[in-house]
Amino acid sequence: MGKALEENIPADNGVAEARERVLLVAVGTDGEELTESLDELEELVDTAGALTVGRVIQLRDAIHPGTYIGSGKVAEVRELLEETEATGIVCDDELSPAQMRNLEEALETKIMDRTLVILDIFAARAVTSEGKLQVELAQLRYRLARLVGLGRSLSRLGGGIGTRGPGEKKLEMDRRYIKSRIAQLNREKKELEQHRQITRSRRTEQRLPVAAIVGYTNAGKSSLLNRLTGAEVLSEDKLFATLDPTTRRLRLEGGQELLLTDTVGFIRKLPHHLIEAFRSTLEEAKYADIILHVVDASNPRAEKQMFTVYETLRSLAVSDKIIVTLFNKQDALTEPVILRDFQADKSLPVSVKTGQGLRELLHVLEEILMEGQVYLERLFSYEEAGQVAQIRKYGTLLSESYEAEGLSVKAYVPRALWGQLQETFARREKHD
Repeated sequence: MGKALEENIPADNGVAEARERVLLVAVGTDGEELTESLDELEELVDTAGALTVGRVIQLRDAIHPGTYIGSGKVAEVRELLEETEATGIVCDDELSPAQMRNLEEALETKIMDRTLVILDIFAARAVTSEGKLQVELAQLRYRLARLVGLGRSLSRLGGGIGTRGPGEKKLEMDRRYIKSRIAQLNREKKELEQHRQITRSRRTEQRLPVAAIVGYTNAGKSSLLNRLTGAEVLSEDKLFATLDPTTRRLRLEGGQELLLTDTVGFIRKLPHHLIEAFRSTLEEAKYADIILHVVDASNPRAEKQMFTVYETLRSLAVSDKIIVTLFNKQDALTEPVILRDFQADKSLPVSVKTGQGLRELLHVLEEILMEGQVYLERLFSYEEAGQVAQIRKYGTLLSESYEAEGLSVKAYVPRALWGQLQETFARREKHD
């Protein structure tokens, strides 16, 4: 085992030595499922800046309540730590305070879990004040839950890989201070949520439809937004490259407009601390008219990632939406892959990188918007020119001609605008 591990470790180039070296540990009943989960955990660890030097998988019916893995595996991990000179272990599930304490005492090394690594990545990627606030809130909730179980100094809660975010600077915090800080952050978060709600209300008043781009992390959501709107959002081949939702206006060939909103990427075992902290931004999908579900078709775990996305949407009470699934990264496929999404209203193979399928996507969006509109053919008096301007702005104007009595208009208009126009027509007829 030791020789195999050594062969997988990159040559010493002065860079690898500067990175933390960790072992990955997972417990479950399905060996293939655990291997896939550890593959993803290794990506997370790499994104956080550490180097994976070994793996330990234990097949058992239930996680050990005291030490996560059984006593025999604890001894095996201890030997592997010495053999690989690892500086810590990362468990694939969220550990309880007792498990973290017991493992640290048994192995005398840094103990981390999947949740802590994800929090670490979010802390490194947060750019805006809202993103930083949400990350700090999630980190503090995570640490507060572990104070009772540890019953000692916060030094063993000094953050994860690289000890980012609250980490080291909060080592001496007591529970009261953390609760006070959480209360303060909750107040600030509430103000931000109110601001976000006002923004949504303005969008509703503008009657512009909204399409939320959702998907597993690193599926190509930000790249899609950039390609369609020129948004220039950071787009990297890394997990959780962007955290803050970005909204841009997209004008279709037929003249219709809609708003595209990028969202935080989903992942399996997304920590509930993050879901709560990022709820207001994740819920952008809840208030959208259309869901653009981006899937990495080149990923062998694509179907399972799709399942995770829908599970997360259900947890956010996102339902009754028109869903268009985009099987992205067709350019990366070495052979044809058949993927289906039976929960989607429409599916398209696309490549955001090459532009394949994006014209078809725009046509699909036009069709969806047209389905939500009502045909209008009417003569407007010149005094009603303001209503015609509304039709031009929010509807699809088919024809417009100037007559002696007024403006003759043929158009498709959103149902909300149609209702408003009907009320106006009724008032005018009553007045006449």
